[in-house]
Amino acid sequence: MSREDIEARKEQMRPWYWWGVPTFFRCPWNETPEDCDIGLVGVPHSAGNGSTERDQHLGPRSIRHVSARLRRAHQAFKLTPWEAAVIHDLGDVPLPEANNNEVSVEHIQDYYEILDETGTRPVSFGGDHAITGPILKALGGAGTNIAGGQQLSLVHFDAHRDDYEHRPHWLGAKRSAAHWAAYTVREGHVDVERSIQIGIRGNPNELKADPAESDTGYRVVTAEELFEIGIDRTIAIMQERIGDHPVYITFDLDVLDPADAPGVANLEAGYRGLRSFEAIRILHGLRGRNIVGADIVCPMPTVDNPNQITALTGSVLMFEMLCLIADYLRAQSL
Repeated sequence: MSREDIEARKEQMRPWYWWGVPTFFRCPWNETPEDCDIGLVGVPHSAGNGSTERDQHLGPRSIRHVSARLRRAHQAFKLTPWEAAVIHDLGDVPLPEANNNEVSVEHIQDYYEILDETGTRPVSFGGDHAITGPILKALGGAGTNIAGGQQLSLVHFDAHRDDYEHRPHWLGAKRSAAHWAAYTVREGHVDVERSIQIGIRGNPNELKADPAESDTGYRVVTAEELFEIGIDRTIAIMQERIGDHPVYITFDLDVLDPADAPGVANLEAGYRGLRSFEAIRILHGLRGRNIVGADIVCPMPTVDNPNQITALTGSVLMFEMLCLIADYLRAQSL
């Protein structure tokens, strides 16, 4: 038996999700960002939202395990992303002080600044929503590479606003999962006039005259409004809002109805949330846009159901995001 025979057998095994070392979507593991166009990154961080479930740092591992089951081509885009772009699993952001949110967000920003310098567009899986603030600071605003120094248009899917600057901290965390959507605007990384929050729902802690009114300046499409006006109108509002600016997508899994995502950290039960197929339709409304990066946050693998439906749904959404970027890069190369 030759080594060539063994390698040939390995190649035959690659389609099977239960074989080999798990990576995101069975991608090659290569931690050098210069070697890829799109980098898939795990951000195992839980210290930015200590008020609810705290095992969100286990999210990247859960997705690596189940994402290998997904098929490889995107039928709607007529795209095989792995052929249109070089896509690698870059591993996880190193967080040696993981219980210290304020230090960890600095470490996250340091990591993504390197990706921006190399021109590698990240699609990340968290981790709680505190991870998005430092990523936006690394990718948007003066001196950034992929966005050409421009502020970013943020497309934010969530059940919650995360711009609660009236609270000075969140159980001690100042750049927390509850603050990032405000400080990234104030510090010049997000253009709030070109950004949108989609799917906000549930009751507030304090009554507001208008739940869709944002003190920060976002256009808020609540879940109630979305279901009233429909998906197509929501897409049109989103497209008009972001214009031709570079876009960053952040997707909190709690925007989904618990029927599709029961294993999340801030579950909003009882009030209708987006179904995954509806979220995917809205994401398709971003096709052709200059998406500099994306993330999915707030998974709770330890409370997912036995068939890991939340992790599987997260994998599908991550696949849609990397396909949006691969499709854009393919179009730019023609």
